Parts: sequence; C-alpha cells; structure tokens
Amino acid sequence: MRYFLFLILFSACIHSPDVRSQKSGDDSKNVNEPVTAVRKPKNIILMIGDGMGLTQLSAGWIAKRDALYVERCKVIGLVKTYSADDLVTDSAAGATAFATGVKTLNGAIGVGPDSLPRKTILEIAEEHGLATGLVAVCSITHATPASFIAHQGSRMMDEEIATDFLKTDIDVFIGGGKQYFADRKDKKNLIEELRKRNYQVTETIEKAIEVKSGKLAGFIANVHPDRAKSRGPVLAGASLTAINILDQNEKGFFLMIEGSQIDWAGHQNNSNYLIEEMLDFDYAIGKALDFAEKDGETLVIITADHETGGYAINGGDLEKGEMKTAFTTLMHTGAMVPLFAFGPGAELFTGIYENTAVFDKMMELYGFGK
Repeated sequence: MRYFLFLILFSACIHSPDVRSQKSGDDSKNVNEPVTAVRKPKNIILMIGDGMGLTQLSAGWIAKRDALYVERCKVIGLVKTYSADDLVTDSAAGATAFATGVKTLNGAIGVGPDSLPRKTILEIAEEHGLATGLVAVCSITHATPASFIAHQGSRMMDEEIATDFLKTDIDVFIGGGKQYFADRKDKKNLIEELRKRNYQVTETIEKAIEVKSGKLAGFIANVHPDRAKSRGPVLAGASLTAINILDQNEKGFFLMIEGSQIDWAGHQNNSNYLIEEMLDFDYAIGKALDFAEKDGETLVIITADHETGGYAINGGDLEKGEMKTAFTTLMHTGAMVPLFAFGPGAELFTGIYENTAVFDKMMELYGFGK
C-alpha cells in the first residue's frame, strides 16, 4: 500500500499527464483503428519487459484488480524468441535481435553469430539526426540496454561495454552501472570523459529528473538499483525525463526503456517480486502511452525478450487479487512473447513473427534503408 501511495505522489511531482485507469473494453481513445495507409511515426519508444510473458502480464492484472495500462493498446502480436544457437534465448541475443535485426549467439552483444559488429537501430537513428536514449532499472551496461549501443562478444564485458557508450552520441541514458564508468580495472575515468562531451552526469534519480534539456548521463546506482518496492517509481520518472529531453529534437527520437527486474524475479521464482516489477513496468507504460496519445507522432512498442521462470497461475481469487502461482524452471523458456503497439504504424505489428522483424518494422516506419 505504501508503494502505490508513493506512485500517486510521485506522479503529481513529475507533472506528467494524468494516467486514466481504463476498464477493459473502453475503446474511447483507440488511436490504432485501421487505416488505408501506414502512418509514419516521428518517434519510437521501444519498451522491453525483460522476462515478461503472458502469465506475468496476467498476474499483474489480477493483483491490480483493474485493467493494466498496457491494455490501452489494441494492436497485439506474438514474437518468436529463439536465438541463433538455442531454442531458449538469453537477454543479450534477444535484445540484439531487436536492435540489429540479426539473430545471434546467446551472450553476444550487438554482434552477429560471426562475432562481427552489426549496426543498431539506435546508431542508425543517430546517423539520421534523431535523438536517442536508453533507460533501465539495472546497470546500463547490462545485456538489454548494452545490445542497443555496444558491440562485444560477451555480455559479461561491462567495462568494455561502458567504453562503447563513448563511441556514440547518445543523448540520454539513465540506469545503474556507475562503477563501470568510474571504478575500472584500467583506471580510466569515463565520467570525466562524459563531462568533457557535455553530458550532465547525475548520481540519483532525483537529480536526473531535474535535468530538462541537453545531454544526460543519469546514474541511479553504483551497479544495480533496488527492487521496485524499495526504489519507488524510478522507471516512470526516468522514462518521462528521457522522453521530455529527446522530444526537443525536431527530427524525432528513438528510446529504449527496459523493465529489467521482471526477469530477476522469475530467476528467483519469487512471485511477489515479479508482480511488483510487472506493475512498476506497467506504470511506466502508462506514462509513455499518455505522451504518445497527446503527441500523436509517437509509436510505442511494448514487448519482451523472452519469458522467465515458466510461470503459471493455478488458481486464486479475482476479487481479492490473490492467486496460486508456480514456476517450472529457474531459467528462461522458449515460449513466444506478446507484443503491443500504440500509435502511428502500430498496425504493422499484428500477427506472429520473428524477434528480428521488430527491427525491420522500425526501420520501415522510420523510412531508413537497411
């Protein structure tokens, strides 16, 4: 109860549009009605719930006892998640498929199965003059955000991944991982390098959300932030901060936002932790959809890199928001994952397709040649 009260108070503080709680079936604001020609978005926000399958979404809805914000999306697809070398992908290969359009080996970051670098959607957006950003509630060098900006053979190479940030012109990144920029084995101080490149470097979420323009390197933890019930609605605040800064670019922007710790809860087979993280991610989804609805030129894509835990709901009480849950594994599974889309171009995301098709569809909608 204290956590949800904090959500309400925090929402007021960051001056975002009101998030309306929509009951299932309320289509009064459906911006995804069929059109004769695909509309082109100016901006794309790709939101990845790491480890989020249909059961994770279902658990969030049951626990909330109300519609999830993601239910405002009327365009839905299913994504095949396997990697180049395994039916069951890891986050590195899964995110690399979204970022580059290439299936790669588990553990690889921004490279193909031949270990050669593949240009990412973030880097391509930069080349076309768009603003770019990454937001996560894990280390910003962790597998999912890293796959959009770095090119390394292993997801474990955090310091090398941090160095790759300085090889780009990313406008905003917010997450943990300060250690890999400031307290390195090679003694390099990448924080000073960031400042030389005109980044405003902050070390708390409170300081990060004070930044209104310019380039931002927002560190919110030395390595990883706390879980949702301890950290509060950091993801929503960081997401809105990034959106508001990036939106100042007249050409548009690309932003990836990760609900990182849904996956960690699945690995721990901890249902309470999982539901907290699912609702936290959904709260950030609500903020992104509010922006997109008001803006009219923003496509929001919400999906997952894989499912974690083989999570199941075996009974419960819908009125009380209670459920009986079980896990089949401590690891990832090979199940397809859902994708939701909202805004101009959303209609391209219906059906069943490969994870690499998410990249292809974003490229098409931006009008970028492959």
